[in-house]
Amino acid sequence: MSQRTDDTGPLLDTRLRVVTWNLWWRFGPWEERQAAIVATLRQLDPDLVALQEVWGQGDEEQAARLAAALGGYHHVAASTVEHEGVRFGNAVLSRWPITSHEWRPLPAPPDVEESRTVLRADVDGPRGPIQVFCTHLNWRWDQSAVRQEQVREIARFVADSPRRTFPPILCGDLNAAPEADEIRMLTGKAAVPVEGLVFHDAWEAAGAGPAETASRDNPFAAPDLAVDRRIDYVLVGWPAERGAGLPTACLVEGMRPVDGVVPSDHYAVLAELRY
Repeated sequence: MSQRTDDTGPLLDTRLRVVTWNLWWRFGPWEERQAAIVATLRQLDPDLVALQEVWGQGDEEQAARLAAALGGYHHVAASTVEHEGVRFGNAVLSRWPITSHEWRPLPAPPDVEESRTVLRADVDGPRGPIQVFCTHLNWRWDQSAVRQEQVREIARFVADSPRRTFPPILCGDLNAAPEADEIRMLTGKAAVPVEGLVFHDAWEAAGAGPAETASRDNPFAAPDLAVDRRIDYVLVGWPAERGAGLPTACLVEGMRPVDGVVPSDHYAVLAELRY
């Protein structure tokens, strides 16, 4: 029998599978990496996928390609950046219909050559609607202050979004380790940007196995000579009735080569949430 926590009934037994993954744009052997990305996502069989560094060129979208390869998933994408005519941004894929979406640019000083966004997808899930937010924060190690301002804008965006019954899911490459102030602001270990809005870190709640998503074991990440870090997250708001949204499992995935090719310079995060 499922554990009871209050008078609302037993904890939910059904699960929502969420993946977040930075796909490394068109860097490295990007054409060869596409098949490895598809194969890995098929094996993970997620319900929702939050992607960073997705590319688009003209009418062609990497998100659309991946959605079709997964068997007709729905998708939305947002970008404010182009490099030589190729877009660079975020996307959400969903097994279920995306009824609407919205995105916002994130703040950064004028001398910083990055332009980040946060994207929200409203998903018509089979057991109730879901809001998933996908973002990618500035990368430089000395820009924690910039990321903190970006986190404040993301929190305001979540708070301003339509009311929801399932806790908000925030995914992305946050370019900061769990002890960084910008992560602590989201998880309630420092002053939160919006009163009452706090997230569980799925890995902290239910992680198992290797934790680092930026690792020198990855041949595409090794040349950076950076220390191994956990910088990619599935975060979920405070659980709702019957434990809705509570993380029950979390794994780092995408570490294994497919036909000799590692899919990305980041590893993916797969979380299972009560839903």
